[in-house]
Amino acid sequence: MANMSRRSFLQLFGASAAAVAGLGLAGCGGSSDSGSASKLEAVKKNGKLKAGVKKDVPGYGYLDPATNKYEGLEIDLCYQIAAKVFDVSYDDAKSKDLVEFTDVTPKTRGPLIDNDQLDIVCATYTITDERKQSWDFSTPYRTDYIGLLIKKGTISDLAGLDGKIIGVSQGSTTKDNITKMLTEQNVSATPQFQEFPDYPSIKSALDSGNIDVFSVDRSILGGYIDDSTELLCPDVKFGKQEYGVSTKKGSDLSKTVDDVVNECLGNGWLDEEIKTWNLL
Repeated sequence: MANMSRRSFLQLFGASAAAVAGLGLAGCGGSSDSGSASKLEAVKKNGKLKAGVKKDVPGYGYLDPATNKYEGLEIDLCYQIAAKVFDVSYDDAKSKDLVEFTDVTPKTRGPLIDNDQLDIVCATYTITDERKQSWDFSTPYRTDYIGLLIKKGTISDLAGLDGKIIGVSQGSTTKDNITKMLTEQNVSATPQFQEFPDYPSIKSALDSGNIDVFSVDRSILGGYIDDSTELLCPDVKFGKQEYGVSTKKGSDLSKTVDDVVNECLGNGWLDEEIKTWNLL
């Protein structure tokens, strides 16, 4: 509809008005957010794929303080996407540093796509029907379930969650999934929830006794399990989490991303990555 209006404007008022219209579009964010036809070309013109990733999830997206480099399955997947976009090999995408990484949180990842600061988000981003109304998602590249990490010997069953404080990530779906699970399991327990900005903060709160449970996806918890902690009721699987790569709604980049994910699923590359990064 926006393009039709602009054509009508040009027909009525001529080339001079086109210049004014062009200035107006530029002021609203430029060609990169004008629609699906321009996003892929905008990425190519920029010369790098701008990717939102996690920096605190070992095995998925982790910023190694020793090297100041990002590593993990999702980091590698971003390079696969960049290789497709720029028509180079995976190794070339890495050696030429064709991905610009930005760490994101559940609260920042969506808005950063909307304002074109990011081209994709590959950050243990769970696909939901509500989120699909605002952003495009690739085919799921990983399926996980929510876990409950506790200090060893502190809670014996789900009923023991009553009155306990569960630490969750800001903007996540974890709280709702735990509440739903307790109802479905017919467990009479009403825990309290406390939100934190990142996973290390939740683990620190658990270690210090400020919370009783650290809850997030199990494969994320895998990077935080130590000799003093354990999963509560690991046989109870709930809160199915399907991770997808997110892109701007209606963008032509979305199809390219989905093609890459499906290719990596089909040829076994993602299976190898799961083994490489010792994911649960």
